[in-house]
Amino acid sequence: MAYKTINPYTNELVKEYPTATSAEIEAALEKGDALYHKWRQEPAAGRAAKLHEIAALLRKNAEELAKVLVVDMGKLINEARGEVELCAIIADYFADHGAEMLKPTPLSSQAGAARIEKDATGVLLMVEPWNFPYYQIMRVFAPNYMVGNPMILKHSSNTPSSAVAFEKVVNEAGAPAGSLTNLFLSHDQVTDVIADARVQGVALTGSEQGGSVVAEAAGKYLKKSSMELGGNDAFVILDDADLEQVLEVAKRARTYNAGQVCTSSKRFIVADNLYDEFLKRLGEDFKQLKPGDPLDEKTTLAPLSTASAKKKIQAQVDAAIKAGATLYQGNQPIDLPGQFFEPTILTDITRDNPAYYEEMFGPVAQVYRVSSEAEAIELASDSHYGLGGIVFSGDVKRGEKVASQIETGMVFVNTVLYTLPELPFGGIKRSGYGREMSSLGLNAFVNEKLIVSVAKPDLDNAAGALF
Repeated sequence: MAYKTINPYTNELVKEYPTATSAEIEAALEKGDALYHKWRQEPAAGRAAKLHEIAALLRKNAEELAKVLVVDMGKLINEARGEVELCAIIADYFADHGAEMLKPTPLSSQAGAARIEKDATGVLLMVEPWNFPYYQIMRVFAPNYMVGNPMILKHSSNTPSSAVAFEKVVNEAGAPAGSLTNLFLSHDQVTDVIADARVQGVALTGSEQGGSVVAEAAGKYLKKSSMELGGNDAFVILDDADLEQVLEVAKRARTYNAGQVCTSSKRFIVADNLYDEFLKRLGEDFKQLKPGDPLDEKTTLAPLSTASAKKKIQAQVDAAIKAGATLYQGNQPIDLPGQFFEPTILTDITRDNPAYYEEMFGPVAQVYRVSSEAEAIELASDSHYGLGGIVFSGDVKRGEKVASQIETGMVFVNTVLYTLPELPFGGIKRSGYGREMSSLGLNAFVNEKLIVSVAKPDLDNAAGALF
């Protein structure tokens, strides 16, 4: 596996990185394991200050860090700045609240004084993708830093410079050696790291295929895992929705990060009375997007991350049209050297069309017409994935009721889909399992250890005693 930064706007090879050696892997495991045992003797609150320092360094170096993202994977500069700030917010949040969330939980029991203590488990491996190169790291790193689980990072092969930049921030903040170690691992080396006895868990964000391979290895070696995989999120527009409010969100929901977001709204499910106008207006909005240099503040459409990403989505669109989908708009070449894909709208997608169940990772919107609320709910849930979703209704209570009936991990009513540290992030079905961020993410790799004590045992009257 070659780790390369290739600028997707210029197609220039910027830098190539060598794969980790066996000695580097062993050193990372040794440092991480030693730090885990050291941290076990220290209170979680003592790590908060360092996490705040990491947040401060992110903000101090925000412009430089944002430009690394732009060159690595083509993100618009304003979106890159937003990603850096989000990482700082996450770090500050877990620094402020992590120790409190890790306090023992008392239990009422006839067995005696009972409590659940929340202990670290050991070194974790995080396998992260390219679409949000810093954010994907931070949402695992920040909570587990507070827990006391050292981490080894295996980042995507096309965003190695982002991994190096993130690790540099952690080190410059003075975090202990082994807190986060970036390694450019091959696929075989990933399995070897998971198999190592010092590693106690693996967190992956990525494709369904990659998640399946890593989850299989984690299962084989009995290591806990969390998987945040793909999505085919529904954007449900009920018949009483305010179309002006809907359209403010819809374009952003499909084209942010050039549509390369697991939780992007990919299927717009529109009530019959609003369908024609929505389709027309969404098409007009898409035409206003301006492709160009992602470092230029005026650019509003970024290139896709790689040539292979562009090739894949082109093949998906072509297959969808061949299978009977209607090309409403788009799918024309953009006369620029970068990996641009024109925002595209497909309609008339039937259940036997391959596009119906696929995740399209780019600026392609599928628009469906429905004649009832029940039909909208059924269509929204008819997916192999179940990550996020959006519902718009003129009656927020009605929107909440519909949201509750959709089979997915997260739904946002009358608003954009947020990702904030206090909100759990994750899905169901082929979108994976487990949650990141919030107290749920903080406890994902925690040993919830039960401790029961009594002043003096009374075994003769101990109902439920096992011996």
